[in-house]
Amino acid sequence: MIGHELGGRYEIIERIGGGGMALVYKAHDILLGRNVAIKVLRQQFVDDEEFIRRFRREAQSAASLSHPNVVSIYDVGQEDDIHYIVMEYIEGFNLNEIIQDRAPLQVEESIRITAQICDALDHAHQNQIIHRDIKPHNILIGRNGRVKVTDFGIARAVTSTTITQTGSVLGSVHYFSPEHAKGVLTGEKSDLYSLGIVLYQMLTGTLPFLGESPISVALKHLQEDFEDPRDTNPLIPQSVENIILKSMRKNPSERYQSAKEMLKDLDTCLLTERRNESKILFADPDADQTRAMPAIKPMQRGASYSRANKLFDEDDDDNLLESDGKRAKKWVKPTLWISLTLIILISMVGVIWYVNQKLVVPEVTIPNVVNLQEEIAVKELIELGLVIDDPIIRTYKEGFEDGVVFEQNKREGTVVKEGATIRLSVSIEKPLPKMPDLKEKTFEEASDELLAMMVKEANIKETPEYSDKPVGTVIKQEPGVNSEFNPDTVEVVLTVSQGLESIEMPDLLGKSRSEAESKLKEVGLTLGEVVEETSFKVEKGLVSKQWPYDAGSQAAVGDEVKIFISTGYPPEALNYTFNLPVAPVEDGKNSKIKIEYSDARYDEGKKDWGMKTIKSTQVFPIELVLAPNIDAVVSLYRDGEFFEAYTISYNDVKNGSVPDIFIPQSDQGSPEDDVDSEIITDPGTITDPTAPEDVVDVD
Repeated sequence: MIGHELGGRYEIIERIGGGGMALVYKAHDILLGRNVAIKVLRQQFVDDEEFIRRFRREAQSAASLSHPNVVSIYDVGQEDDIHYIVMEYIEGFNLNEIIQDRAPLQVEESIRITAQICDALDHAHQNQIIHRDIKPHNILIGRNGRVKVTDFGIARAVTSTTITQTGSVLGSVHYFSPEHAKGVLTGEKSDLYSLGIVLYQMLTGTLPFLGESPISVALKHLQEDFEDPRDTNPLIPQSVENIILKSMRKNPSERYQSAKEMLKDLDTCLLTERRNESKILFADPDADQTRAMPAIKPMQRGASYSRANKLFDEDDDDNLLESDGKRAKKWVKPTLWISLTLIILISMVGVIWYVNQKLVVPEVTIPNVVNLQEEIAVKELIELGLVIDDPIIRTYKEGFEDGVVFEQNKREGTVVKEGATIRLSVSIEKPLPKMPDLKEKTFEEASDELLAMMVKEANIKETPEYSDKPVGTVIKQEPGVNSEFNPDTVEVVLTVSQGLESIEMPDLLGKSRSEAESKLKEVGLTLGEVVEETSFKVEKGLVSKQWPYDAGSQAAVGDEVKIFISTGYPPEALNYTFNLPVAPVEDGKNSKIKIEYSDARYDEGKKDWGMKTIKSTQVFPIELVLAPNIDAVVSLYRDGEFFEAYTISYNDVKNGSVPDIFIPQSDQGSPEDDVDSEIITDPGTITDPTAPEDVVDVD
């Protein structure tokens, strides 16, 4: 069944329990995405139509119960010859396991558990559903402490035939009510009797009635009194013992009349004023209890002889009148009765001996088969006359090799009857987990998930790679998703995104279009839009701007770069040659002349025209480019000192109204020799602005 998909939606995960009638599996509901418990009917009952009919009807009836202390039934179905019931899955233990591990339980815990069971029974009884099989095996305790009663309605499907066929039902005889043991109609009070036994067992760790066979236990329910719980566990308050005594009366009329009444008693029994109340007493013995008859003592020889003589004397006269034949006939009838009585007694003794031989089954002491190989353990148990529960539970158990028994449901030294069933759990090879999908997680998140799966930290490797995914996220993994891996040895390589690969943007300014495109290809970039624009600073046909990356900035591989190509000066620009007159400090003596200028091309700073050593007055042509709203300025330095600055206005040049320029005069040796400076009336010349610039190189 493991791995089977039942009903097209329930994937069987593992077996978690079972009894004489059914096996219980943990499964996953694929449709709703939750774990469920599935009870599957054993194969020996699939041909019993009456049983199947009751099984389904009662399971469907139990599904109508909705209570926090009742295991919910989700679905009832059939697939081929598999009959199953889908129920709520409870993560925890059943009450029988808890009693086995740590009974006797604390009084407060026992009352809390019993009260929740009683509340569930009250709800069921109000819906006309009798459980009929209350026992610790059918009580589940979740990890949150919530009590859940299961198998509602299932016990009702048990017939007189199945009672002798299923060890599960025979095992329930310890919790049968007297009326249940007699086979008469059971009702709500039978459930309360069984609940009293469960409370008794929780508080004492023992059952009230034990016997060598189920029949002997059933007879004790009918005939015998049980030992008071406080005799076994003196820590039990009298108020709690009274609840047990009342719920376990053999006469149903003397028990609690309803689960609600019992629940009310449970809610108050631990109050201070009630804990030491008087022991409950009942006026009359139970009507159904069988009384022991005193043994008939044999009469003494003398007494018998006297009685016989007396009888003989009383009839003496009659005997003397009778003939010998009549006297003989008088003893025939008593002789026949005595013979018949002897025959009956002998027959009864024979029957009792025969039944005893059939009912008394040899006892077997459970051995310890843990740590044995499965084949050896099974052989040893079968030789002792025990039956191995089928199927054997197979799951991985740390510390046990494949095929070794790691658990048996009956402890070593437990005495059971020959033919009893024992369940074995056998370890298998450690199942390898599957690699989760770590992509799109950060490296830290992926590492944490792997560490939680017991992967060694040293075996988690990080490899960077450029990608368009967010920086720091996993884009590849090795091993791949859903690959099986051994956490002890696996090495996981996580490829982490570094973002897009970046490169340094080259300088395209001053390059031709073809040069710029070639430069971009070299570094992995793409030439995008090409825009033409005028420029005072860049020659025609060369790149004047690049966008969106400046030279030296970082760009991603494959990005497009937009360039602007200069078409030269704009139409309104003027090329103007400014004739600058320069004279030495003293005629005939050397003076160092330095000229700087700024115009539309160098509006953000001055341009060094050059230096010249002169001995006489000279005129130097300065080539300027003028633009509206940008004046040209020519600065003159002589012998290291600022001498004069000349401003040439765009409008003056365009209108032909450039001011006259005075030629500075050099010193002639005496003041009387000084003459007025010469005036230059035509200081400059306008040329074609689209013509190539003629730069004067002056040493």
